[in-house]
Amino acid sequence: MADQPLSDVKVLDLTWHIAGPYCTKLLADYGAEVIKVERPGSGDPARSMGPFFKDDPHPEKSGLFLHLNTSKRGITLNLKSDTGKKIFKELVKGVDILVESFRPHVMPGLGLSYEELEKINPRLVMTSISNFGQTGPYRDFRLSELVLSAMGTGMFFQGIPEREPVKLGGTVIQFQVGNIAAVATVFSLYGSEIRGTGEHLDVAALETQLGSIDRRGAGQVGFQYTGRVDIRAREDTRASVDYPRGAYPCKDGWIDIVGITQFFPRVAQMLGMPELAKDPRFSGTNLINQQSKEEFDAIFIPWCAERTRAEVWTTAQKAHVLSGVINSMDNVVNDPHFNERHAFTEVDHAVVGKLKYPGAPFRMSETPWRVRRPAPLLGQHNEEVYERLGYSREDMVKLRETGVI
Repeated sequence: MADQPLSDVKVLDLTWHIAGPYCTKLLADYGAEVIKVERPGSGDPARSMGPFFKDDPHPEKSGLFLHLNTSKRGITLNLKSDTGKKIFKELVKGVDILVESFRPHVMPGLGLSYEELEKINPRLVMTSISNFGQTGPYRDFRLSELVLSAMGTGMFFQGIPEREPVKLGGTVIQFQVGNIAAVATVFSLYGSEIRGTGEHLDVAALETQLGSIDRRGAGQVGFQYTGRVDIRAREDTRASVDYPRGAYPCKDGWIDIVGITQFFPRVAQMLGMPELAKDPRFSGTNLINQQSKEEFDAIFIPWCAERTRAEVWTTAQKAHVLSGVINSMDNVVNDPHFNERHAFTEVDHAVVGKLKYPGAPFRMSETPWRVRRPAPLLGQHNEEVYERLGYSREDMVKLRETGVI
């Protein structure tokens, strides 16, 4: 099998929670040898975050941790101990990349700043992922997904106009941060190989949002050209009077349809009722009229409810009406398109057994994506990694007894 694109790259992973581990997961699944360093005893806090396999809150059964740490080797090491710092510096000598996601004062406080580590490994690329960056008045502030969405302006553009702003569910921003950090790290590694010197990357989670137009493009462009901050950039689709627009119930779930204004004749064709396109109730300004919308819904909602999602979607496609089925996870996992493209991969873990995981985020024709191993058990690869550094099993017993590993 062909080598993976990052097969010769060695990475030391000092990240936890979501953003940092997703960054290093991308590197690992594309071939990098990633050694994840965890705190002895408790490990990455993501081990205590659900959902858990069969609802059993166990440090080796966190679905989040299992997903974020595939293809990595895992060791434990106490970086607060002198011996732990010594061992860590030995590890740094042999890697190309170090990724860490502590608060900015932590690594310098441990005597492990980039300036110190650069002396050990002059070509080291060190990626520091933090909330607000390594400098500035906010640098040591804590942050949550909610605060990140708020301060990054995303929340300002989400919600019902004239009401309080709202945050989208989940932790999507953390994954965005990890994705950007991975791209930046590979950029820096490429540059390092050309220059022959290393580099320290400062990835601020907040700034990844300030530089993004996700869900707020209209508001950002409006401010750029007019200087106005317009809350009307929020859009309440429930109060919209154009139609059909939004989610509609079918026999077996929901479908999303957008067939508004100039596309209404296509909707009439989809319904098998071409005469509706000439009906004065549904033409001209009546296409954005609340009473006409209610009259149309009285036709359209029962029509959808009598059909499956697939039937509505197929009919909409034939009429060139913008649409898409609203999938639940069981729909996605069983969808023939996703299965033909191997959108999921099976991974066998020592504790939870074989499970399906999300597959490759993108495909490369010559160098494959591949999950080479499941997420590591806590300290699973201590012997393998520390023996490379010359530590015997007797040494490791002592290190374990003294709380170093």
